[in-house]
Amino acid sequence: MIVIIGCIIVTACVLGGFTWAGGHVHALYHPSEVLTIGGAALGALVIMCSKKTLIDLIKGILATIKGAPYSKKMYKQLFQLTFELFKVARKDGLLGLEVHLSKPHSSEIFIKYPLITNNHHICHFLCDGLTPLVDGVAYDQLAKYMEAEMKTIEEEHHAALNVLNRVCDSLPGFGIVAAVLGIVVTMAHIDGPVQEIGHKVGAALVGTFLGILASYGFMSPVAGRMEAMGHEEMAFFKTISIILVSFAETAKPKESLELARRGVSSEYRPSIAELEVLLKDVGSAEA
Repeated sequence: MIVIIGCIIVTACVLGGFTWAGGHVHALYHPSEVLTIGGAALGALVIMCSKKTLIDLIKGILATIKGAPYSKKMYKQLFQLTFELFKVARKDGLLGLEVHLSKPHSSEIFIKYPLITNNHHICHFLCDGLTPLVDGVAYDQLAKYMEAEMKTIEEEHHAALNVLNRVCDSLPGFGIVAAVLGIVVTMAHIDGPVQEIGHKVGAALVGTFLGILASYGFMSPVAGRMEAMGHEEMAFFKTISIILVSFAETAKPKESLELARRGVSSEYRPSIAELEVLLKDVGSAEA
C-alpha cells in the first residue's frame, strides 16, 4: 500500500508541475515511446533472468506492493509458538514434536498462530530447523544447518534484486534509444509544417523523460523497498535460528526466547513484561 501511495505522489507531482508550467498532459501520451522503452526493458529482463529468478522477482514485486508481513504481532506469535513447541518437547521428548512438524497445517499447536503457519517460507524454515533437533543433531551442527539455509535464501533474494537494479539502470538508456528513433522519424518529415516537426520532436523528448522517470521515480524506489523487506525477512529468520540453536544448547525455553528477543529490532521487539504476558497466555490457554 505504501508503494502505491508513493507512486501516486510521484505521478501527481510530476504531472502537476508539468501542467502548472503550462503543459498539457495529452502531450505526454505517446504509445510508441512506451512500447519501445517497456518492450526493451522487458526483453532485457527476460535475458538476464533464470526461470526461478524471474518468478522470485515477480513475487518480490507483488510482496512489495502488498506490504511487509513482519510485524510486532508476528514476532509475538513466533515466541508463543516456539514456547509451546518447547513445552511439548520437555514434556513428551523431542519425538513428541514429530507429529506437529510433519503436518503443521493440521497441528493443533500451529493452527493457533496463523501469521506463522500461513506464511509458507517461515513455516517451512521453522519446521526444517526443528526436524534435525528431533533427529538428535547437536546444537553447533544445527547452527551450521540454519546458517547455510539463510545464506541460500539471502543469495536468492539478492539475485532477483540485482536483476531489478540492472533494469532500473537500463531504463534511461532505453529512453535515449526511443528519443533517437523519434528524431530519425522527425528527420524524415523535416520538410513538413513546423507544427508537425515540433510534435515529433516533443514525442522524441518524451521517450527520454519516460525512461528517466520510470527508472528513478518508480523502479528504483521499488528496488529499494524490496531490499528493505529482504532485510526484514532475514532478521525474522535470524530470530528463529537464535531461538532454536539456543534451545538445542540449553534446553531452557525462556532463556532461548529472551536471547532472541534482545536481537529483534526495537520497532518489533516485545518488552520483558510483554514477553512474560505472552508466555503466560500460552500456559493459560493450555489449562
